[in-house]
Amino acid sequence: MRIGVPKEIKADEYRVGIIPVGVETLVKSGHQVLIETTAGLASGFSDADYKQAGASIVPSPAEAISGTDMVIKVKEPQPCELSLFRPGQVVFTYFHFAASPELTQACLESEIVAIAYETIRDRSGRLPCLTPMSEIAGKMSIQEGAKYLEKPMMGRGILLGGVPGVAPANVLVLGAGVVGTHAARVAAGLGANVALMDVNLDRLRYLSEVMPANVKTIFSDAHTIREYLRHADLIVGAVLIPGAKAPRLVSRKDLIDMRNGSVIVDVAIDQGGCVETSRPTTHQQPTFIVENVVHYCVTNMPGAVGRTSTIALCNATLPYAVKIAAQGYEKAAADDAGLAEGVNLAGGRITNAAVAESLHMPYQPLKPKV
Repeated sequence: MRIGVPKEIKADEYRVGIIPVGVETLVKSGHQVLIETTAGLASGFSDADYKQAGASIVPSPAEAISGTDMVIKVKEPQPCELSLFRPGQVVFTYFHFAASPELTQACLESEIVAIAYETIRDRSGRLPCLTPMSEIAGKMSIQEGAKYLEKPMMGRGILLGGVPGVAPANVLVLGAGVVGTHAARVAAGLGANVALMDVNLDRLRYLSEVMPANVKTIFSDAHTIREYLRHADLIVGAVLIPGAKAPRLVSRKDLIDMRNGSVIVDVAIDQGGCVETSRPTTHQQPTFIVENVVHYCVTNMPGAVGRTSTIALCNATLPYAVKIAAQGYEKAAADDAGLAEGVNLAGGRITNAAVAESLHMPYQPLKPKV
């Protein structure tokens, strides 16, 4: 199989779809890997590193995409990349279709096979290709939130952990999955008062046993969210419904009751955001203010720590890339039901139920050929 890895062109995206050890693994299995020149440089991997691993370095995205059987990326295809795809070509990356009807329609028209990292499941029902980025985004949410609470950043002028004689900040984390758990743990480690909310009581019971004493687990409902919003200095939106649009938990009118200069970090923005007033931002212009509340809604938070993120992501995605390359996506999906859930589009149709439901479009189950 010919496998292409273009350089990421989304604003402030420093990750790359494969690392040299992944190239070596695929090449030793008889595949050809084409890497666009400097694709890995921002993550600390040079063209020489890839050549030594057996890749062919190509000078343009067109050569890394056109004529290849599978494209491995990190972020969703950008408009100028879409025209380079061809029907039946496998594109293996994050897509987040539920948040972008326009991207979905463009990919349907291109008739690519869209295999989305964020909806692949393992045998335990977990999301192995999403988890490492969720871990990083959860930790970064507190790191960024603490910065934007500073007064020069238009925040309240609050030190997250306080000091002796001065109370620490109140942090509200909406969602106790991977993002929320890592956010709560980091916030607690810095000394904040943390409320961690979820609707899964079994999850809350577990976390109440393992979290530090300054993390309180709270059952999430509309009234309780509004109550805690009024006293929160930092809110982290960490809810996830795999493949679907994020539920809206905070409305615009809720912001009126919040403290001036409080900060919202909406990690769910990739899936549309869980705050009504959220809209996608970039690392260059990460925040905006609505109702005197600072909103941080960067869609590719882990991209800022490109080396850590790239290695963590490729550790998770490489086994699937190897399987697809060896068997073809249809046979690989037939052998692995969790990988089949990652096939969001194929042959101009939506093959993931959650994506179809979120976009109110027809769903046609994948019927892999054995």
